Amino acid sequence: MPLPDRGLPRPGMSLPLCRFCRTPLVHTFLDLGNQPLANSYLTAEQLVAGTEKAYPLHVRVCDNCFLVQADDAVPANAIFDETYAYFSSYSTSWVAHAKAYARAMTERFGLNPGSLVVEVASNDGYLLQHFVEMDIPVLGVEPTANTAKVALDRGVRTDVMFFSEQTGRLLSARGDRADLMAANNVLAHVPNIGDFVAGFRHVLKDEGVATFEFPHLLNLIQKVQFDTIYHEHFSYLSLLAVEQVLRANGLRPFDVERIVTHGGSLRLFCCHLGSRHEETDALTKVREEEQAEGLSQIETYAGFAPRVEAVGESFRAFLATGKASGRRIAAYGAAAKGNTFLNTFGTISNDIIGVFDASPAKQGRFLPGSHIPVLAPADIRQVRPDDLIILPWNLKDEIMTQMAFIEDWGGRFVTTFPETKVLA
Repeated sequence: MPLPDRGLPRPGMSLPLCRFCRTPLVHTFLDLGNQPLANSYLTAEQLVAGTEKAYPLHVRVCDNCFLVQADDAVPANAIFDETYAYFSSYSTSWVAHAKAYARAMTERFGLNPGSLVVEVASNDGYLLQHFVEMDIPVLGVEPTANTAKVALDRGVRTDVMFFSEQTGRLLSARGDRADLMAANNVLAHVPNIGDFVAGFRHVLKDEGVATFEFPHLLNLIQKVQFDTIYHEHFSYLSLLAVEQVLRANGLRPFDVERIVTHGGSLRLFCCHLGSRHEETDALTKVREEEQAEGLSQIETYAGFAPRVEAVGESFRAFLATGKASGRRIAAYGAAAKGNTFLNTFGTISNDIIGVFDASPAKQGRFLPGSHIPVLAPADIRQVRPDDLIILPWNLKDEIMTQMAFIEDWGGRFVTTFPETKVLA
């Protein structure tokens, strides 16, 4: 089943506007048709009721500012509500990443008990807890009440709200001015990216630093990481596009680090336009790399859909061969990216008998769209799958280490990018 091909808009069709520069969006990057919300896991009652909703997942690219963005098909408060099921602390590698970040930023910028660290989209306190352990004051801003409650229980001061320019003004007015602001994997999640970034300039002290981590669009294109596309991700980010948003809102980047999270991300260090922080050679190098790879040319973004379909053909062939051979195929990691992957290729519970996940919030529920049951990792020994597909490929090494015992009964690990293959 090929991906939908919408092509160019027909005469009379209205075009959405770029969420940053308001240019009409003529060019499609990838259209994945209608998909359910990737983090909306179903209860048994919801599954029986058959009321699950699906929304268009159409990604376009602006030919003016080159911001890659999904259509505004779903309001943010329909995604990030009290049922939101992503808790950062269930990934041990992600918590380790956060701890390393806290130590590195404390050392680099001389943070101490007189400083303030503010994290936007602080989730369950996975990051700020490490600053608390070092007696550095913190504030988390988190829109989902269930994850914020976990943070509060950990002693992480947290406000339950969406971040925006208005939020920034509010925090500044009450005296919450930050030496360091962290926004890890949230910049892609905001529908009004300009209003979001504008809030930072109000909270950030004159020489304060804001760090933004986001999956690098260049990796998405080069490695066909289309499964990072889902409704929570309103934008898919390059340095080229992000720098324009920052400068339009009184901020500028001065340094960048390449990090391995989420298949290859950038950690962008930013400050006020008039700050004394000097630009580094690393920032210049990423700018030059994006230019050399054509991210400022609209032609670069064409032809992505056929590469996605090639990934699908390989995956479908693996499933067909495995089922014909009577192999019991399961998956590990009920991650949002896995849901995009499975739903794009029409996978259902007849194809994969279950997906194992460490998060109690997901266990006992069913994946959106595919309706595959979510099981606890402890159930693997009982189910004894012949093949275990690793859906969150960015955690492959962590998962293979934790689940190495499946080899006791001849179980095999399987990855799906850029083609489906069994790992030796």
